[in-house]
Amino acid sequence: MRSHTTLLLVLCTLLAGIAPAGAVGAADAVPAEDGDAALEQEVPACSYPFTATDATGTEVTVEEAPGTVTTLGASEAQTMWEIGGKEQVVGLSSNAEYLTGAESRTNVSASGFGYSTEAVVGTEADLVLAANIVPTETVTALRDAGMTVYQFEAATSIEDVANKTTLVGQLTGNCEGAARANAWMNANVETAREITADTEAPDVLVPLSGGSLAGGGTFINAMVETAGGANLAVEAFNSSYPYQVSDETILELNPEMLVLQEGLEGLISGAPYASTTAGENNASVIVNGDYLSQPAPRSVVYTTRNLTEGFHTEAAASAEWTARSEVSVGTETDTTTATQTETSAVTDSETTRTTTTPGTNTTSEAPGFGAGAAVAALAAGAALLGRRD
Repeated sequence: MRSHTTLLLVLCTLLAGIAPAGAVGAADAVPAEDGDAALEQEVPACSYPFTATDATGTEVTVEEAPGTVTTLGASEAQTMWEIGGKEQVVGLSSNAEYLTGAESRTNVSASGFGYSTEAVVGTEADLVLAANIVPTETVTALRDAGMTVYQFEAATSIEDVANKTTLVGQLTGNCEGAARANAWMNANVETAREITADTEAPDVLVPLSGGSLAGGGTFINAMVETAGGANLAVEAFNSSYPYQVSDETILELNPEMLVLQEGLEGLISGAPYASTTAGENNASVIVNGDYLSQPAPRSVVYTTRNLTEGFHTEAAASAEWTARSEVSVGTETDTTTATQTETSAVTDSETTRTTTTPGTNTTSEAPGFGAGAAVAALAAGAALLGRRD
């Protein structure tokens, strides 16, 4: 049975419209066992017309719940999938192709980098949800073509993700689904914090593509800290994504563990990381690059749980993570509970996640992530930057 602290935080943060994030395994596609109490919270219904000011300073008004939505950015698409708006999506970018059913939507990515204005206009969507990385000229061109476009601010914290999820729900008519996703995140992040409250945080680094690291003020660092890790790059650099860090600096920082994306596992056995404590002990947590880089509910849940179990394996062994099916939201007369059908997207393209802990040569497998994608610093190039939205 979950602690009263977990339940109280879920209820309080939903009332505030804010919810942090957490973690989940295979159990999240399975209904709660008999005796498990559902986490329940009343939420207001979506109302229209709805107006909100976006990242461009534009007041965007949605007159009624949109029947069709095009997403420019994988995190926007993932959010729509998680809050029950999957069927509304008619267009998405190529880096959202890991989502179940994405192949039946129009690919609005341009060749190389960016988005095809023509393709987006061709979807005739009632609303376009644009990530912070979408160029201003693209947003302007779409508006000039008569489309309603809302562009989001960059999400650099778990609270930002929760607020963005709530806003996507309000814009698209999926307020209950957004509240459910936030409750799920909130309950699990509280579990992660309880697990790690009395543990010693390992010193970690998160190497990214292009020779960069994840530093402070980033969504990635927020998940590392939530999972009970101490990111050495936060105090060592003033940059969110320090680029081309010298081998000497890496050796001086001397991480105990590395957080590595699928496809970058070999970094731990090469210079300079092989000569660090992490390299000598082969200590790393392997995560999926899509989820590491895309600030959206599923990303937060999967990554935070896997990092918590990787950083604090023994402490997390008896953790009771909250399944989606244990979270319900609704009105006093109509409470809606997540069902296995509604949450099936959570197991999209799962693979195994491998964690090697310090002082051992063993590995453990757990439900993990879908197709990998690299994260890059700004200086690593626009093509790589496009994944971090």
